Amino acid sequence: MDIEKNPYRADFPLLAGHPDIAFLDSAATAQRPAAVLDAQRRFYETMNANPLRGLYSLSVEATAAIAAVRAQVAELIGAPDARDVVFTRNTSESLNLVAKSFSPAVLKPGDEVAITVMEHHSNLIPWQQACRAAGARLVYLYPQQDGTLTDEEIAAKVGPRTKIVACAHVSNVMGCELPVRRLADAVHAHGGHLVVDAAQSVPHMPVDVAALGADFLAFSGHKALGPMGVGVLWGRHELLDAMEPMLTGGEMIDSVREQDATWAPVPEKFEAGTQDAAGIYATGAALAYLTETVGYAAVAEREAALVAYAWERLAGLGFVDLIGPADPARHHGVISFNVRGVHPHDVASILDASGVCIRAGHHCAQPLLAWLGVENLACCRASLAFYNDKSDVDRLVDGLTQVWGIFHGND
Repeated sequence: MDIEKNPYRADFPLLAGHPDIAFLDSAATAQRPAAVLDAQRRFYETMNANPLRGLYSLSVEATAAIAAVRAQVAELIGAPDARDVVFTRNTSESLNLVAKSFSPAVLKPGDEVAITVMEHHSNLIPWQQACRAAGARLVYLYPQQDGTLTDEEIAAKVGPRTKIVACAHVSNVMGCELPVRRLADAVHAHGGHLVVDAAQSVPHMPVDVAALGADFLAFSGHKALGPMGVGVLWGRHELLDAMEPMLTGGEMIDSVREQDATWAPVPEKFEAGTQDAAGIYATGAALAYLTETVGYAAVAEREAALVAYAWERLAGLGFVDLIGPADPARHHGVISFNVRGVHPHDVASILDASGVCIRAGHHCAQPLLAWLGVENLACCRASLAFYNDKSDVDRLVDGLTQVWGIFHGND
């Protein structure tokens, strides 16, 4: 794979217009291709009306456009029915919706919710609160230092009291894929349910809810080339149908009386108020670009080559400590590291002066960094996407060498 050439950069206006930027923070939010920006503008210019709320042609067209994206998302993740795709603001809201609306029906005192210590706070704090409200216990599964979650650990932590397992598909810090199917089989064997955070997997690989054994799955549009402010929650229909809505108000009702109301069917029941219709429409364009214009096979091949090259170059820097699996093939776009003796915030600030954009901090994964023993509960993270190239990695390495020189001279 030739990573010196970059056939994609020109499709991304920010990258094309700023050749001085090496953007290495796609795990936080992806760049947007022109096709997505054009789609969002096209919605406002040609069909700007509230979906579902009008009988005039603009509203009907907007309604059809959103329905088409809902069907597109269902096809993308292998969902059998588009009605079970709920639009939210982001992965965080989707996971909160499950924790607040589903867990009260299944959790009682003495029950357990199992999560991994690798979870993003968005898939951790909601379960803390759900367990506290129900008198249930939050149980942690701990991987080995390379991110491997063993069968023994799964068997020890997922048992008869486990009503819910919630896990990331791909860790946003270690970059490795979790054994989601094995977790699904383990919790289903005891009559429990599996919740999957796919925020870091949908941008990089095909995702199929049936193959994963998921009962719920969530992801964000903005990490998959779409606009900010659009998230997805998929759930098995019978579970969504039995759940209470988290938000109430306009458009999520069938009828309202002075003292009570009847909810609309799924998915409208969970989509109170005016949705970001233009954002949803543009998310459809983003997913089309990702899966059709580029294609997951090309994404995987290019990102694997980029990560392998970055890992090799970073490993060659004697002052850099790498985090996660030693095999770069297990890193889905994400490489976390620290410069020995230099705070990650200082690293990121100095790199920024050279136009290199990385993430520094706890990455909303403080329990993981504490368990790994990472100093200051902070690390640097370079996250690569198919629109990066060899020069981006080289600029990162050159910048880190500069960082080391600033703090340690030429020693």
